[in-house]
Amino acid sequence: MSKQSYIVCCCFRRMFKLRVAEPPEKIKTVFNQYSDNGYMTVDQLQTFLMEHQGEKNVSKEDAQKIIDDLKHLHNIFHRKGLHLEAFFKFLFSDSNPPLLAKVSQDMNAPLSHYFIYTGHNSYLTGNQLSSDCSVVPIIKALQKGVRVIELDLWPNSSKDDVHVLHGRTLTTPVTLIKCLSSIKEYAFCASPYPLVITLEDHLTPKLRAKVAEMLTQTFEDMLFFPESECLEEFPSPEALKHRILISAKPPKVYVEGRNFKDKGKDLHEDEASGKEVLEFKTELEADDSVRSENNEEDEDVEDGCENQLGASEYKRLIAIHVNKRKGEITVSLKVDPDKVGRLSLSELVLEKATESHGTDLIRFTQRNLLRVYPKSTRVDSSNFDPMIGWMHGAQMVAFNMQGHGKLLWLMQGMFRSNGGCGYVKKPDFLMTVDQRNRIFNPEAELPVKKTLKVTVYMGDGWSTDFKKTHFDAYSPPDFYVKMRIAGVPADVTKKKTKILEDDSMPVWDEEFLFPLTVPELALLRIRVLDYDDVSVKDDFGGQTCLPVWELRSGIRAVPLYDSEGEKFKSVKLLMRFEFV
Repeated sequence: MSKQSYIVCCCFRRMFKLRVAEPPEKIKTVFNQYSDNGYMTVDQLQTFLMEHQGEKNVSKEDAQKIIDDLKHLHNIFHRKGLHLEAFFKFLFSDSNPPLLAKVSQDMNAPLSHYFIYTGHNSYLTGNQLSSDCSVVPIIKALQKGVRVIELDLWPNSSKDDVHVLHGRTLTTPVTLIKCLSSIKEYAFCASPYPLVITLEDHLTPKLRAKVAEMLTQTFEDMLFFPESECLEEFPSPEALKHRILISAKPPKVYVEGRNFKDKGKDLHEDEASGKEVLEFKTELEADDSVRSENNEEDEDVEDGCENQLGASEYKRLIAIHVNKRKGEITVSLKVDPDKVGRLSLSELVLEKATESHGTDLIRFTQRNLLRVYPKSTRVDSSNFDPMIGWMHGAQMVAFNMQGHGKLLWLMQGMFRSNGGCGYVKKPDFLMTVDQRNRIFNPEAELPVKKTLKVTVYMGDGWSTDFKKTHFDAYSPPDFYVKMRIAGVPADVTKKKTKILEDDSMPVWDEEFLFPLTVPELALLRIRVLDYDDVSVKDDFGGQTCLPVWELRSGIRAVPLYDSEGEKFKSVKLLMRFEFV
């Protein structure tokens, strides 16, 4: 066993034993159970995968491939089969992940049946007031599998071109054509399923005509739009593979014979596009009035056949119509049996609506799309708890992808599901009614449906991915693991392991139970921290978030990510997941 030294006070050295990664005792026990004379044959490995790991459909060829992939490890590979160390290497490798990296859900239901990975103000590089607008965050979002990109459209200073920026702020603009070109290049780099572009436009009819031309020339056959004015039902993600859909509030197209004064009045009062805000007569008006004022753009009223044709073409390209309705929430959530559309609510309006109209929200989202966006005071690009939206069926919970932190980790965890394709099928109970014609109520007292048993064996990789003194200048780190279930209120709980001092390769070997009433909406958030008895805040050592309903049972290698969601090269936890 080698040693590691730390310099203290310039002249003294502290020496610590540096262990080599070896299987914990429980892993040795499992190996002995499925091997003979110190070796695990192909048949025995297949039996282990089927019985212990729950992989019922694994074939002998699959087991042979695992062994073949380990042949490069000459010092631990044997022709008879897997040695203990080779078996341990396999368990702790990328070949043994906690989630399947492929689409596993039915993709033939209407779009309203899916949670969709959604960005908010996708062009911003930082805060909502003064950061740069750029194609870089758009590209990054698409590379991570985001399926809804939001663009705010404003006239440039000379009113002859279209800029993308956060209006009436100090954000620096980027041209629309540059954004569209980048979207075309990266739209399907991470997922083949449809990309939705939500346009919040503050444009004149003439510029809308220009936008229509940009869209058709840039996307060509990739652009999907319905033959009729409104969709009676949304198509499925499968039917819309490699297609781009535009979602916006349709502009009014005026008929000949209406006087100019009436046109101007309608343009100012009805056609100003932007974030749709329900005008509740509550304390929420203060928050949403800011959003409403920002969307009341003074437009140049332009007459003429050419502009009307441009407005008609722009309207024709809108596949998902935004319904801007004013009045009581019950009116806004009324389901039209003949057409579908999209409604947008701020997080505060949603929270208020769930208090008395939770079932109406769920019923609305069974056919229509609901988008929830951050309140206007989140100028630092922070995010809100996405669970309140998902529990009530909201498909598009719009997040600031540059707003790194625990809440964004939940969003990333949700969309690791279903192969990371950006579409996650909603649980059946959000799409149906029970035998008594009742809608799902996330606040109701429900019996425990499943109990998730989690064993945290060990962790490794920090000595490879971090400098020796990253966590502590004078000693190895003191790691512990924190776990939290995010889901319906009854399921939310926290657990943590003991702290292991001065150990960069900790072996906790601890078990935890998580009773779940709604496992279909539960996310397991995992963090590794280095205990610091001097600092108020413990040092961050990695995180991940996993959708409980897609966890693979058995012993799994769980890769960890940095605070911005980038995967570490080597840092992993060895864990076991069981449903008891």
